[in-house]
Amino acid sequence: MVMSGRQGDGGGGPGAAPAGRSKWDIREEVWEHLEASGLAEFPRPVRGRIPNFKGSSHAATRLLGLQQFRAARAVKINPDAPQRNARFLTLEARKTLLVPTPRLRTGLFNRIVPPPGATKEVLRRCATSQGVRDYSVPVGLDDKAQVDLVVVGSVAVSEKGWRIGKGEGYADMEYAMMVSMGAVQEDTPVVTIVHDCQVLDIAEELLGDHDLTVDYILTPTRTIQTNCKRPKPQGIMWHKVSSEMLGKIPILKTLRWREKQAGKDVTLQDEHPALADSSRAAISDKRVMAANPQPWAAPGSAPVGRDPVNPKSEGSDTTTTVYVGNLPGSLRVSQLKSALRELQVVPAGLQWQGAQHRAFLDYRDPGDAHRALCSLQGLSLGGNALRVELARSHRNKGQGEINSHK
Repeated sequence: MVMSGRQGDGGGGPGAAPAGRSKWDIREEVWEHLEASGLAEFPRPVRGRIPNFKGSSHAATRLLGLQQFRAARAVKINPDAPQRNARFLTLEARKTLLVPTPRLRTGLFNRIVPPPGATKEVLRRCATSQGVRDYSVPVGLDDKAQVDLVVVGSVAVSEKGWRIGKGEGYADMEYAMMVSMGAVQEDTPVVTIVHDCQVLDIAEELLGDHDLTVDYILTPTRTIQTNCKRPKPQGIMWHKVSSEMLGKIPILKTLRWREKQAGKDVTLQDEHPALADSSRAAISDKRVMAANPQPWAAPGSAPVGRDPVNPKSEGSDTTTTVYVGNLPGSLRVSQLKSALRELQVVPAGLQWQGAQHRAFLDYRDPGDAHRALCSLQGLSLGGNALRVELARSHRNKGQGEINSHK
């Protein structure tokens, strides 16, 4: 049964949040109460996390009573411990389960694909954090994913549907990115699973226009329909995205590039000082270019004359090379450079082979090469979807994390 009125909190709790309390005050109060009352479950301590709690599995079974869940074909569920049973129930119902990649480091979604004929025991394993890693298939931007129901974790939530997460903004960003991708619609329902003590009053002035609201709250004792009227984020609010966040989330760079190409305003939170810095950098680049005739190569980077199939140059032991193929014949090297700058994956050296529709990007740091792979995956230039992978000489050097994105 779906309820909309307040009932007993099923174990006490922080109760109403007094006026003047900040989001962090509320988070600390909830985390402290869960630990002190013995409601907290592994992983401990719950501080700084979407907290796991006693009764989370039972709370998740309330999904089965929601018509929106029964009708859903694809369900996105966060990878945290209190939503483990929700992931299992989704797999058991033979629905498509999409799980965000941790901290969005390597993309947005992974689709969990159990082995053929998987038993309940195997499905339960697939729903664990280890199972999410072992049975996942990346979902790219061009896969046109459609999400029918979103399940998120919360630290606190009000019966009006106002939500507070752990403070890092990933759930809000995931939803905004799904809007940008066209994966969710305005009426796509959002559900959260929490303990009764996490349901409390939240002052509306604490909410920002980027904050995700929820339509249903599932607790061990109640199913609450919030009837929330506050609009959900309508896409990525670039003016609230910092360059630091952009650097940490490769897929965000790709989405920014696409939205810029579509004519949208993608000015970042710290864009203006960054532009001033980039102007100074451009002057410095011109001085470097005057003394370094190789196009767009930093001093000491790889020379032009390399083997185009198996690129290897001086210092290759400390250089990781990324192959970029399927470049359109009309593309100019300046356009590729512009895209790399926009995505913030500028290499130490660039080998342009436009006649062969390819280029090679040299990175001194394997982590930078990894970020370039993630950022360029799914990118289209001049109407062509780029083919991006490690150059052959770097595929067998123990860089499994990078190779996994080929």
